[in-house]
Amino acid sequence: MKVGVITFPGTLDDRDALRAASVAGTTAISLWHDEADLKGVDAVILPGGFSYGDYLRCGAISRFAPVMTKVIDAANGGMPLLGICNGFQVLCEAHLLPGALTRNKDLHFLCRDQKLVIENNSTAWTSDYTKGQEILIPLKNGEGSFQCDDHTLAQLESEGRIVARYVGENPNGSRNLIAGITNERGNIVGLMPHPEHAIETLTGPSSDGLGFFTSVLKAMVK
Repeated sequence: MKVGVITFPGTLDDRDALRAASVAGTTAISLWHDEADLKGVDAVILPGGFSYGDYLRCGAISRFAPVMTKVIDAANGGMPLLGICNGFQVLCEAHLLPGALTRNKDLHFLCRDQKLVIENNSTAWTSDYTKGQEILIPLKNGEGSFQCDDHTLAQLESEGRIVARYVGENPNGSRNLIAGITNERGNIVGLMPHPEHAIETLTGPSSDGLGFFTSVLKAMVK
């Protein structure tokens, strides 16, 4: 099973995502933003970073990259797609997920280990967790506050599309402590914290993030 990781100008967590996918047991494939070719991958990860320097709006330019035409078509067809941090912003800009990511409530960049609670373990990226499970993974963002209108928020809540919430104090002002969401089908997930930085205790605060990558391996086998 092949998982593609896209590199945009300014991406900085692509190698971490590639390694996480490899450790989980998949074949990790590098994809370039300027090539409309997914190289036969079975799933795609949009990693964290500062694509195009976060000019205009975070993810707004990357959304129009040639590779995204293929990604959008494939995701709409059911291919698993994960956007982490800046990748989450790209997913919202591409209208694959609702809402937007805005400046943190205190206008400061955050970098800390963060507890999350898994709210939905039926997505392609969370099936290896149990509902209600608490995990510890890094959070690092300047524009990570998830915002949406009241109707969209009610819809996300009623349809069980909140994938994960922050535990404890709200770190960035996200509505309803939202750390990640999914689409109706469950194949597309956007997550603000970084599971790829927590796949083993040697280099991360825990190995809790690995479940996102082992989950998609099972989803692809199905």
